[in-house]
Amino acid sequence: KAVIAQSYERIHRSNLVGMGILPLEFRAGENADTLGLTGEETFSILLNGGNLKVGQDIDIKTSKGTTFQARVRLDTDVEVEYFKNGGILHYVIRKIVRPN
Repeated sequence: KAVIAQSYERIHRSNLVGMGILPLEFRAGENADTLGLTGEETFSILLNGGNLKVGQDIDIKTSKGTTFQARVRLDTDVEVEYFKNGGILHYVIRKIVRPN
């Protein structure tokens, strides 16, 4: 799951990451209106084979044929791990079950 927005308040972005939802941000000068998005589309988000990095841009395709890039708003390596594990709760449980 993901959310695409023009910007995020710190706590809102952090809450999304904690719940395992990928916060994405439109690139500068772009938004739903400039891209012709109506809210009726479905999105295919290409996650680079799961190899996400802090602040990288990823490709998004819509069901109506529009393609664009958005910035991944995972701002630390720890947030990347939270997302890859489905959120902070899943991350902590896995750490307890499989200690290093």
